[in-house]
Amino acid sequence: MADQVGALRRALRVHLEYWGLTDLTDTAETCASELVANVIKHVGPGAPSMLVASLGGPRLRIEVQDPDARALPTLTCASLDAESGRGMALVDALSDRWGVELAGDHKVTWCEFRVDCTVTARRCTPMPRLARAVDVLSLYGGSGKTPEPVDQGRLATARGQDAAINAITDLLYWFCAQGWDVDDVLDQAQSHFDAECEVRLP
Repeated sequence: MADQVGALRRALRVHLEYWGLTDLTDTAETCASELVANVIKHVGPGAPSMLVASLGGPRLRIEVQDPDARALPTLTCASLDAESGRGMALVDALSDRWGVELAGDHKVTWCEFRVDCTVTARRCTPMPRLARAVDVLSLYGGSGKTPEPVDQGRLATARGQDAAINAITDLLYWFCAQGWDVDDVLDQAQSHFDAECEVRLP
C-alpha cells in the first residue's frame, strides 16, 4: 500500500509541475498522502478509491473518493507521543480549506489551495485552443494576449474581455438560430473545460 501512495505522489508531482505549481508540490503531496492514508485506515486497504486533482479559478483542489459514506474524517487532538491521529489536523494546517461531500454510495474528502491565476491560466489552457481563441478575439478587436499589469494593460484587458463576451454572445445567438438549448451548450462547454483542467490519478 505504501508503494501505491508513493506512486500517487509521483503522479501528482508531475501534474503540478506541468501546471506550474512547483511551489505547492510538497504541501499538496503531503495532504494527498494523508487523505489517501485516511481511506486506507478507516475504510480499508482494499477499498476502491480515486484521487483527483483539478484547477478551478484561483484554487487547486485535491480530492479522494471512496465508497464508504459513513466513515467520516474528523479533526482530533492527538497527544505528542501518539503514533496516529494527526492526519486531518495536518491537512487542516497545510491547506486553505477542506471538507467532505456525501453521496448515496460514496463520499469525497477534499482540500484546496490558493494559486496564482496568471500562472495556472497559461499552464491549464491547451495551446491549440488558446491559439484559436486569440484568432477569434482578433476579429472582435481584442488581441487575446495577457497584458502587463499597468494602466494601459488594464485598458487592454478590459477590451479583450469585451471582445470575448461579444464573441460568446454571437455564438449563443447562433446556437439559438440552430434550435439548440443554450444552457445545455454552456454546460457542455464547462464540462469540456473542467475535464481538460482535471487529472484523475489511479
